[in-house]
Amino acid sequence: MQSIKVADYLNHRPVTFNQDMRIEAAVEKLLQSGQSGGPVIDESRRVIGFLSEQDCLKKMLEATYQNESHSVVSDVMTKDPLCVNCEDSIVQIADMMSCNKPKIYPVVDEDKRLLGVISRANVLLAIDKHLHDTYMAGQRYV
Repeated sequence: MQSIKVADYLNHRPVTFNQDMRIEAAVEKLLQSGQSGGPVIDESRRVIGFLSEQDCLKKMLEATYQNESHSVVSDVMTKDPLCVNCEDSIVQIADMMSCNKPKIYPVVDEDKRLLGVISRANVLLAIDKHLHDTYMAGQRYV
């Protein structure tokens, strides 16, 4: 199973944000995408941060108490997020995700340019497919 790679299961069209986007606009994008977070990228598509639902929730809650919000993504994003590359093993990523790490990792090239994201759901799909294929292959020999 070590040969199953991130490249085979990543989401090539994740929701992304720029650091100057207002939090309210970012929340709208998150809600429309169905993702629980996404990479913050610069004009060269380099990953410079990560914005999660949890980050937004904290800031939106604060805004309700103050009855206004002037926050932008860079105010609440996680700077220097954990990233993975296409050649990483799904098993390696599953192991990382099982230890309370982020639920979604940006997938980047050697220049930290965004290629996509890999989520827990993507990893579960990869493992499930592998186990199913292994079971089916074993059934052919019974």
